[in-house]
Amino acid sequence: MHWRERAADILFLGPFLLFATAFLVFPTLGLFVQAVTTKHGFSLSPLATIWHDNHLVAFRNSIEVSVLSALVGALGGAIAAWLALAPGLPRWARALVSTFSAVAANFAGVPLAFAFISTLGTLGVITGLLKSIGIDIYAAGFSLFHIEGLVIVYAYFQIPLMLIVITPALEGLRREWREAAESLGASTWQFWRHIGLPVLLPSLLSATILLFGNAFSAFATPYALTAGNLPLVPIDIANVLSGNVSVSPAQGAALACGMIVVMAVAMLLYGLLARRVGKWRAR
Repeated sequence: MHWRERAADILFLGPFLLFATAFLVFPTLGLFVQAVTTKHGFSLSPLATIWHDNHLVAFRNSIEVSVLSALVGALGGAIAAWLALAPGLPRWARALVSTFSAVAANFAGVPLAFAFISTLGTLGVITGLLKSIGIDIYAAGFSLFHIEGLVIVYAYFQIPLMLIVITPALEGLRREWREAAESLGASTWQFWRHIGLPVLLPSLLSATILLFGNAFSAFATPYALTAGNLPLVPIDIANVLSGNVSVSPAQGAALACGMIVVMAVAMLLYGLLARRVGKWRAR
């Protein structure tokens, strides 16, 4: 019986493992090999270029934009999902929110950049309306084409994505738990502190990591919005792979390896936090 169970596991997991190996493991190993291979043979110089000031600035900007947009998306998406699941909300409104979220979560690239330039750009509609009532957001220091502007643009697809991801977890909170807590005299805060958050926190953490990776790897939207003038790692990779002056595949692979390391660190932090959350839930 035991060998039959093992055979069934291999039968169902085998194709997935082969797929992951072919399209995740091998390409990652290929990137690391390419990052230390130049036309003169083995060399660590492409990896060393990651520490150049311009690339460090790109990594700092990418991490800052990704963290801020992930936090904004996680908070906004969780609140929106909670409101969308409110008992008194009509079914058609909930369906409308779900449909819009599915569309907005995939609306990115040049169309999204153009939409925000038309609304919040220097000559955008909302910018012009604010100027007409004496508010000049650009004179006050705001810029759609810098980090704060990217965070706002990213929030357009990060919040709907968070709503889609976290809704099943919120639906998993049983009404009986809330009723039992209230019958024992627990307040709303006590319910969320001792029951709601411990149950939801692993899902919230994993969804936030997903949002971080989604923003960290974005290329078309920031490139179209800033014309490549804001240093970000994906834009740097595009520049070294298709530059007018020089083309360096090894340097591009080295930058991609740096992105993989950043995501690996983020996943490690998630694992540590999830372990602490598990201890908290066990108390």
